[in-house]
This record gives sequence, structure tokens and C-alpha cells, in this order.
Amino acid sequence: MDEKRASFTATLMAYYRAYHAMHDNPKIFDDSLACHLFTEDERLFFENAWSQILSAVSLPDRAAAIARHMQTITPGPSMTLSRSRYSEEILDKAVGQGVRQYVILGAGFDTFAFRRPEMLEKLQVFEVDHPVTQAFKRQRIADAGWKLPAQLHFVPVDFEQESLAEVLTRSSYNPQALSFFSWLGVTYYLTRDAIFTTLHDIANIVPAGSAIIFDYLDTDAFVPEKAAERVKITIRDARQNAGEPMITGFDPSSLAADLARLGLRLQEDLSPTDIQELYFRERKDGYHACEHLHFAWVMVE
Repeated sequence: MDEKRASFTATLMAYYRAYHAMHDNPKIFDDSLACHLFTEDERLFFENAWSQILSAVSLPDRAAAIARHMQTITPGPSMTLSRSRYSEEILDKAVGQGVRQYVILGAGFDTFAFRRPEMLEKLQVFEVDHPVTQAFKRQRIADAGWKLPAQLHFVPVDFEQESLAEVLTRSSYNPQALSFFSWLGVTYYLTRDAIFTTLHDIANIVPAGSAIIFDYLDTDAFVPEKAAERVKITIRDARQNAGEPMITGFDPSSLAADLARLGLRLQEDLSPTDIQELYFRERKDGYHACEHLHFAWVMVE
């Protein structure tokens, strides 16, 4: 993993959440702690880039240019905010039904363990990520002066060398306890086989009744004649500029059957229309659901 790329992605997602917490109302997802995990120089880097890109557009000032970028130009903020909101809403329900372990795959700069201390009375939290990304995050936590909760466990993994089952087995993860896995912002960068391998690994290390939340792009996102313009641009930029190509989408009509072959039941599959209705319908600003993003809530049988 490229260390600079890992830190850039984690920082950008934190910026999206922090900007929304500081500037927008009502909140889709309120993460006011995220602003402590990136520097002032990093904030200026993002905002300068976006305001320069939009300089040719007739906007009254820099703040308006940044708001335009966040709310309408790129789908990234809406994707990040809505999937985080959905995942934690389902997690809250799951905890009420006996879930006692929360595993965050590709945790990045997630702040759950610091933002929701009341949940740590019931949950052990496991952040699974590449060692480079975790080291970067732990340094930012130290810089912020935050105390690590005893219920927070860092589980480093290099998927090129070891499996999810292997690293969780080495940690304090309890395979007998009901668990909730959050896997956000990842599947579209992986091959179909890699996605199903990870889901299969989860199904084999958790008890029945455990849950998985993941987001995915539908196959239309990868068909130029069908894809929304801002999604086409995002996929192009991921390939050309970020060095992390978005390569995989799923057909919503066949996803349930694909998951059933792994011993998984699709409990809920939210379409872009569903997500718009849930989280964006009453908004007066430019935020709207990503045109090809779906949320899957999966139960282990």
C-alpha cells in the first residue's frame, strides 16, 4: 500500500465529515470530532484545490465554491455521510438485539469509539486496516491528545499476506459473540472474487445472527451510456489520478442469490431512490444521494 495514498484517503473522508458537521444543517451524519484528525495545512490543500477548480463558475466567494463542490459536484461527501449514518442506525438496532462486537473493516479515520462513548458500555470495537493506515491514525489520535478506550482494538492486516479470519483469530475478537461488521467505501475497488472471499471469511468466523453492512455501486455505474455524469467523473479520476481504480459493481436483482450461496441473507438493499428518501428528501441545499450507490444489510444464517 502506498503510504501517501492511504493517508490521503483517510484524511479526505475525515474532511468530508468535518466540513458537514461544521457548516451544514440539518446533519446527515454528525462527526464533529473528525476535524481533529487532519491538519490546517491539509484543510487548506483540499479547499484551495476545489475553489480553484470552480473559479470559472460564477460563484460569489470561496466558501460558495467549496460548498458547491461538497454538495453537488462530487458524490464523495454524500456517499460518505449517508453510508455512515445508515450503518450506525442499523448498528444501534443490532446492539439492542444482543450484538456485542463491532468490527470496522477499512476503518480509516473512523471516530466511533471516541464519538459515542455510551456505546462502549456494551461493545468491543475492532478497527481492521492496513498497518500503514493504522499507524498514521494512531499518530493523529496521539497528536489530538485523545485517550484510547480499553474497548478499542486495532487489528492490522495486509490482505496480500493474510486473511481476515487469521488476523481476527490472533486478536481478542470472540468468535462466539454476536458481531456487526461495517465495510464501507471499499467494495468497488476490489475484484468480485475478493469481495466474496471476504464475505465468506466473515460468515465462517461469526455466529448466526451476526450482521454485515456494505455499500456497493450498481453495474450501470460502469456503463458510460447509463452512468450519471458525476459518477463517471469519479470513476475516471479514481483510475487516472488516485491510482485506485473502481472496478466492480453488482446487479441488485441478483445480489440476494449471490449472497445466499455464501450462507448470507440479504435483509435490506437500499437503492439510490431509497437513500434519497431517507436522508436527503427534505434538504434545501445541494446534497443528494449518489445515483448508483446501494446499501446492503446482510445477516449470517
